[in-house]
This record gives sequence, structure tokens and C-alpha cells, in this order.
Amino acid sequence: MINDQGYIGLPLAGDIRAAGKTLAQLRQELTALLAQQYVRNARINLDVLSYRPIYILGEVQRPGEYGYAEGMSVYGLVAKAGGFTYRANQNVVFIRHGNDPEEQAYELTSGAAVLPGDTVRIGQRHF
Repeated sequence: MINDQGYIGLPLAGDIRAAGKTLAQLRQELTALLAQQYVRNARINLDVLSYRPIYILGEVQRPGEYGYAEGMSVYGLVAKAGGFTYRANQNVVFIRHGNDPEEQAYELTSGAAVLPGDTVRIGQRHF
């Protein structure tokens, strides 16, 4: 399990920073660390059991917290939230990634992706 500070604790290796690394990068680092002193030809298996939730606000039917699924798009998140309201601006989406201090505006396309921990806001359209 990765703790709140982004570290994984292993009995032989101690605390290893996992935040910001892909599974392949973490696997390679752990294999190299264990091979130095403890295990020859170590085979490491890592899996993501659950991601941080994502949040959607604004002009959707059911704003709130939703579970993240790998490869999720803004449209997928809007669908989970019951769809757009009649006042929704369907051209622009505002996303605040993780620990970013401010949200950024993005064009709302079918490829607009969300990441674990994102806050998504659908604004009102202007007539």
C-alpha cells in the first residue's frame, strides 16, 4: 500500500518513494534495490487496486465524488454524473489536477482525459 506521503514500506528495503512513478519504473527500482543485498533475480509484481477518486462540479445532474477508472475521459465522468444540465457549456471544461493551485480551461473533446484526484467543473454556457 502507498501511504499518504507517497511511499511504500517494505521490510527489507525500507520506505521507497512511489508517487510520480509508473508501475514499470517502481518495479525496476525495487528489483535493483533488492538485488543489491537481498535477492538474486528478484521478480516484483505490482498492481493498482484502487485510484484516488475524482470530483465533478457544476452543470451536471449529480455532482460529487466518483471512482476513477483507467483511461477515463471527461465524457465518461459526465455520464457517471447523469449527463449535462440544460445550462451546461459543452465546449469548455475546467480541470484542476491533483495538487495544482488553480484549474485550467480545456476544450471539451472526446479525448479530454481525467486523472486520479482531479476536480472537474462544467461551467454554464453564456447566451
